[in-house]
Amino acid sequence: MSNIPQNPAKKAIRSPGGAGSQSSRNSSGQSVKFARRTSSGRYISLSREDIDMSGELSGDYMNYTVHIPPTPDNQPMEGPTEAASVAVRAEEQYVSNSLFTGGFNSVTRAHLMDKVIESEVSHPQMAGAKGSACAMAACDGKVMRDERGEDIDPCECRFKICRDCYLDAQKDGGLCPGCKEPYKIGDYEDEAPNFSAGALPLPAPGGGGKADNRIMNSNKSLLMRSQTGDFDHNRWLFETKGTYGYGNAFWPKDGIYDEDDDDDRIGDGIPDTMDKPWKPLTRKIPMPTGIISPYRLLIVVRLVVLGFFLSWRVKHPNEDAPWLWGMSIVCEIWFAFSWILDQLPKLRPINRATDLAVLKDKFEAASPSNPNGRSDLPGMDVFVSTADPEKEPPLVTANTILSILAVDYPVEKLACYISDDGGALLTFEAMAEAASFANMWVPFCRKHDIEPRNPDTYFQQKGDPTKNKRRSDFVKDRRKVKREYDEFKVRINGLPDSIRRRSEAFNAREDMKMMKHLRETGGDITEHPKVVKATWMADGTHWPGTWAVPSPEHKKGDHAGILQVMLKPPSCDPLFGLPDEEQMMDFSDVDIRLPMLVYVSREKRPGYDHNKKAGAMNALVRASAVMSNGPFILNLDCDHYIYNCQALREGMCFMMDRGGDRICYIQFPQRFEGIDPSDRYANHNTVFFDGNMRALDGIQGPMYVGTGCLFRRFALYGFDPPRQKYVTWFGKTKEADKTRSRDPESESQSLRAEDLDSELDTALMPKRFGNSAALAESIPIAEFQGRPLADHPGVKHGRPPGALCVPRQPLDPTTVAEAVSVISCWYEDKTEWGDRVGWIYGSVTEDVVTGYRMHNRGWRSVYCVTKRDAFRGSAPINLTDRLHQVLRWATGSVEIFFSRNNALFASSRLKFLQRISYLNVGIYPFTSLFLIVYCFLPALSLFSGQFIVQTLNVTFLIYLLIISIALILLAILEVRWSGVGLEEWWRNEQFWLISGTSAHLYAVVQGLLKVIAGIEISFTLTSKSAAEDSDDIYADLYVVKWTSLMIPPITIMMVNIIALLFGFAKTIYSETPKWSKLLGGAFFSFWVLAHLYPFAKGLMGRRGKTPTIVYVWSGLIAITISLLWIAISPPKPAPGGDGVHGGFQFP
Repeated sequence: MSNIPQNPAKKAIRSPGGAGSQSSRNSSGQSVKFARRTSSGRYISLSREDIDMSGELSGDYMNYTVHIPPTPDNQPMEGPTEAASVAVRAEEQYVSNSLFTGGFNSVTRAHLMDKVIESEVSHPQMAGAKGSACAMAACDGKVMRDERGEDIDPCECRFKICRDCYLDAQKDGGLCPGCKEPYKIGDYEDEAPNFSAGALPLPAPGGGGKADNRIMNSNKSLLMRSQTGDFDHNRWLFETKGTYGYGNAFWPKDGIYDEDDDDDRIGDGIPDTMDKPWKPLTRKIPMPTGIISPYRLLIVVRLVVLGFFLSWRVKHPNEDAPWLWGMSIVCEIWFAFSWILDQLPKLRPINRATDLAVLKDKFEAASPSNPNGRSDLPGMDVFVSTADPEKEPPLVTANTILSILAVDYPVEKLACYISDDGGALLTFEAMAEAASFANMWVPFCRKHDIEPRNPDTYFQQKGDPTKNKRRSDFVKDRRKVKREYDEFKVRINGLPDSIRRRSEAFNAREDMKMMKHLRETGGDITEHPKVVKATWMADGTHWPGTWAVPSPEHKKGDHAGILQVMLKPPSCDPLFGLPDEEQMMDFSDVDIRLPMLVYVSREKRPGYDHNKKAGAMNALVRASAVMSNGPFILNLDCDHYIYNCQALREGMCFMMDRGGDRICYIQFPQRFEGIDPSDRYANHNTVFFDGNMRALDGIQGPMYVGTGCLFRRFALYGFDPPRQKYVTWFGKTKEADKTRSRDPESESQSLRAEDLDSELDTALMPKRFGNSAALAESIPIAEFQGRPLADHPGVKHGRPPGALCVPRQPLDPTTVAEAVSVISCWYEDKTEWGDRVGWIYGSVTEDVVTGYRMHNRGWRSVYCVTKRDAFRGSAPINLTDRLHQVLRWATGSVEIFFSRNNALFASSRLKFLQRISYLNVGIYPFTSLFLIVYCFLPALSLFSGQFIVQTLNVTFLIYLLIISIALILLAILEVRWSGVGLEEWWRNEQFWLISGTSAHLYAVVQGLLKVIAGIEISFTLTSKSAAEDSDDIYADLYVVKWTSLMIPPITIMMVNIIALLFGFAKTIYSETPKWSKLLGGAFFSFWVLAHLYPFAKGLMGRRGKTPTIVYVWSGLIAITISLLWIAISPPKPAPGGDGVHGGFQFP
């Protein structure tokens, strides 16, 4: 009885069935039966399947279409783009108000939720939005609503009725319960006209439907009607000089069609896009010859000098210390090899530029194939992943979601999916709060062109907020939004306490109910079973995910799959807001639609390997393919938000340009906030992002680095690129794509399974992708929609213009139930998910492996560096956290080296320099073995009095000088072409040695133990101090957290310091001082200590504090200075003594 809520629960049970598809949702697929549980416990069916739609009602209801052209005197009461009936749109509303759960060996339930969060929900797209109550007796349902959130009155008598009662009335004879007159169903079924023949209609009313026009007062002025969103045809005719015609608003000026006119010409209204000169969307910008040519020449010079130097070193051993010479020569040979692996891929760096104006003109301008001027851009699915709300604050994730919802991309083409791998109610309600606040934030950003569109970052910006703002109401709107955001933050930060108090209250109520039941049945009150401490949602039902008090099937690693449509898909046409006197904000000329937002928590059960982040991303790939099937996928970490609202369009320029169908992903550079000004531990990593990645862009493309990456969905499915050509080891060019049809007409058609892959048969689709028919049917659709426009003879494998202007189908329970099915824990069993399809499993750096697999199949990638940073995120500034981050990366690289993903085993489709780059990824951690030995060599030299060479002769010094000068000049030129600062380059060099002697060394040891003995090793942190100054944004920089990773660098520092002092003292006391060897050892020892300087500062902790290590160092220095003073000025002997005393004399 503890599981019985007080309020009547609303659930639905899925009957076993086959997989569904978007194209045939009503005929096949997962069937979901909605049901409302009454107070007596009886279930009342609410499903469409139980309603007889056959006979006369079915014909009128499903097929009746109004063909009268829209004119000012004859306007359709529903928008022409709404192809669904009232009941279908109401069903979509029910889907968005339902929390779907399911999984392995369990039914799929749709919990109808009237309340998602404690605060009031106002946006009509959001689950739990307010609405009027049904006028039917004993019914507590809400009436059907349109896209504005206004009530839909199916009958002219304006009788309020909910979707369930409406369907019951249709089933019982089609009579309105209010006026007892038949419903005029045809008035609510408006099909989108087909204008493929060239006929262009007058634009329909911009907002509202039949019910909107009835509700509005008939005496409103024409000006008021235009402000409320209704279309003003008189004004349109005046401004465009248009006239009426049958389906054609762009009439010739003379009003007469000449029979000899070109058939493709449609008046003077819309020019034919084929008549315009073709313009590329992107262009390559080569590096200046004055920089790149000397850079390449210096690489060759240093390579030749290194060869001569190593040859000289091998031929001239140090016979006095052969062990020292042997260790040094081995290390130097490895360093030369490592430098070659790092330097060769930098021979061809390039820059790229995009043209957003051309993109807008090609895909969003009116044309004969797109008469309404709707966006012809492909759909985009954005993935955001989070796992633990305690480590990843919900407010940070919510701000990331808000920046995505406000991005400048067609609203109807955008869908956002948040993956909560922890299944926490805190994350769920935080996302619901973010969706509610987006009702104000997103229109505000669109109205005033706000940048950045992360509210937290925007309101923390310093400077004049009114700069470049043209509207007079900006200050008023900004104050209002700032107040709302402050309240939003309070609600988010108060969610943990709110959920805890609510759960305690409901659990106490359940406990009281149990006690009452025992008293009534005469049971023993002292031995009553304890009520399970559940976590409760805002509507008074159990949360199906993880509970605060773990319980079977409600804990981390063991909970059902959860899917909630937070924001249902928007309408296909812009919806302008209404003047709101309450909010004091005017959105009458702003599109208030929001992109679709879906919360997903995949099913987890004991005994299954869920593959961490890679598994969560693959679950999102499948769920999104069933629900929205955007041909492109952008993945972001929960702390990486969109800083440039045009970033998605910039990436789309590369995908939609000529040859873009062979691009698997667009990688954006990672930029970070909250880094200390000196960037002590090279957190910005600019040498890699602005140097190495830009250089790889000139070969086959940059690596995938985990976030800020725009994928082609078709490439993620493991297919080869079209028109694949590759070079064999003998230099011959071969055609890899011989299975595609050579018929030019077939190039603009969707492909079949055998066309996608010669080895893939329709019968083998379940083995590769699973047994979901909807997922299998979505693959060729995604491939077709992701093609560039076939607007140029050089564009092969393109799609016709205007093919993506068709509105997408509304969501129905079958589709969402199928999405729940594909996120279950068993779905990937005996499939190729994680092996060939999706994100690749088996490595902690699944991002690099996933990108490598795509490049190995012949795809290429592009590096998109925008003028304004595309994305920004956070990075650890604490020394220990930074070392553990690098440890994870290095461990993944070692795993790659010992796996089949080693570039040595790559196919011939991977270009040579790209192969070198990936080979370096797996090899670089092993440099730590030689680096740590080399860092001890100066100390060993000082202790032994020997050096790595017999004598510091002229030949050795000349070689050393040339190599050093070449290295300096290479660094200066690399700084010039990459845009990296010289100080940033030096910080990168310092942290290379710090990480190489700590994290990389441990990663090699951990990788070897895992490969040889199968032992998994993890390093835990023990905090030694905590940040006390909350006002200092860099307080975490000074926190000292002890970890075993610090042992090797500390040892190297202490040994070199002691060796310097020992060597100096030994040389002073020597009868024949060897200053040359002392200077050689001291120089290299100083080189080591200079690189470890940031590490030493990290050990110091906060400025102004004196940790224990300072006292240790101070004692060593004091003892050394004392000994040196005694050596310089020895004490005088006592009278009558031997007179034997030490002396000091400079050589």
